[in-house]
Amino acid sequence: MSSKTKIVVLRMKEIIYTAIFVGLGLLLITLFLIMFRPGREKAAASHEARFVPGIYTASIILGGQEANVEVCVDSHQITSVTLAPLSEAVTTMYPLMQPSMENLAQQIVSTQSTENLTYSDETRFTSSVLIQAVDQALKKAVNTQ
Repeated sequence: MSSKTKIVVLRMKEIIYTAIFVGLGLLLITLFLIMFRPGREKAAASHEARFVPGIYTASIILGGQEANVEVCVDSHQITSVTLAPLSEAVTTMYPLMQPSMENLAQQIVSTQSTENLTYSDETRFTSSVLIQAVDQALKKAVNTQ
């Protein structure tokens, strides 16, 4: 029986290069799998800021007097809605303005929306004007990125 023995000589340099290329190939495949996995857009969107933090105002003209609705937001939610200090003339001429704003503000902060708010029939016009002003202020606050 004749068997020929074959001797394979590997140089250490070739082994090291091969190991480095195999390692880089595995790293590249791993990065592709991480970058292009499904559902990445949803995860990024949930962490994205909804608002630019700050205090935004909208003006309401009431019989020559101006009232400001202030909406305070952080990056993800509405934190407060207030009516800027009213002059005595506005408070006297529009007595339902402040109570309506307080009622709406509680609902807006709890629901984080100006949709489906409840208010009495007595204050429907006042409330609709205030809701429009809040919507105008929120449009200024929305993150457009």
